Amino acid sequence: MSNKNGITRRDILQGTVALTAGLVSMQPAIGHSKDLAATPKQVEGPFYPVQPQSDKDLDLTQIKGHKKHAKGDMLWITGVVRDETGQPLANAIVDVWQANAAGRYAHAADTNPAPLDPDFQGWGIVTTNELGQYRFKTIKPGAYKVSGRWSRPPHIHFKVSKRGYKEVTTQMYFAGESLNEIDSILNQVPKNQRTDLVVEFSQADAGNIPTGQFDIVLATV
Repeated sequence: MSNKNGITRRDILQGTVALTAGLVSMQPAIGHSKDLAATPKQVEGPFYPVQPQSDKDLDLTQIKGHKKHAKGDMLWITGVVRDETGQPLANAIVDVWQANAAGRYAHAADTNPAPLDPDFQGWGIVTTNELGQYRFKTIKPGAYKVSGRWSRPPHIHFKVSKRGYKEVTTQMYFAGESLNEIDSILNQVPKNQRTDLVVEFSQADAGNIPTGQFDIVLATV
């Protein structure tokens, strides 16, 4: 059985199995005495995937059956989904989508003249493991113009949900990007919360692929 986005239970389970196999080194902190603030919400945007897609696993850099990898600089994004008390949330659904390295979405509504990348998956869905952990392998998205005087900085869209908690749709940004400072969407977030959405990447992966951690906090319903 699949939902309106063409996501089947098998898709989610396959993502979860692969996720669990690769997250043994992550150790989330739990049991915070002070409540955590819920992750700031951001607009979903016009490019949430609407076309059915058979491959929505955690590796956005290679589509099943394709010999080539996506163009662009590869990244690992890891994180932990928690509640407001700091407890990790297992079986939360983490849904990500983004532009390719040229700043183009594989979406009919995107009129950006930048080229599409036929080898970039662009959309992935996994569930968190028993420690609330998730991860995705992807590429750094390109910036793109919204109007003549405004360009969006590189960013990745997240939608995270779990029964009993408020779904959050937000965006993850990259540290050190000058466009972050003038992005009207990021700047709508209170200044003291913006750092929750901006991620530093380091060369921590054995394959020399930069890795960044983006944690999510869900509020209870």
